[in-house]
Amino acid sequence: MTLTAPRSLTLLPAALLPASLMLAGAFQGVGAQAAPASWSRAALSSATFVILDPQIQGNPSAVSAQQRQGVLEAMKRDSAGAIKRRYPNAVIATGPTAPGAVQVKPVLVTPSVLAPWNTLTAQLEFRMPAGNNVILKQDFGVLTLWQKQAEAANYMYDVLAQRLP
Repeated sequence: MTLTAPRSLTLLPAALLPASLMLAGAFQGVGAQAAPASWSRAALSSATFVILDPQIQGNPSAVSAQQRQGVLEAMKRDSAGAIKRRYPNAVIATGPTAPGAVQVKPVLVTPSVLAPWNTLTAQLEFRMPAGNNVILKQDFGVLTLWQKQAEAANYMYDVLAQRLP
């Protein structure tokens, strides 16, 4: 049995982004802006994306340092793969200084304990070339991700990528 959380798309002004990353879902719709013009299937399908270093937030001791390194590598690789599968004509650039690129930061928010009934939140934070920020996020059950084993990050980011325009 798989439990899924409601889907959300939260748009935040750039000035509020750093202080509100953890609260974006709690205030869904409050302070939200209209989607930027570049947030369309036509624009994103041929865009250049740069995957920034992923980040794990929440309980840092939920996994060992070795496991954390493997998770971070999978987050970077699998989020890029999910975007490329969603937009086959898009380019995944390797350097953060690619001009006009959409910067994407994969984020995983862990619970205090990795118990089967808890959830993790996967996020893709998009920084559009014009400076707009779009955060796409979804909760996933720990048990569901455990069942996916080595494909857990791939599964999470494929689910998020399906919600892109």
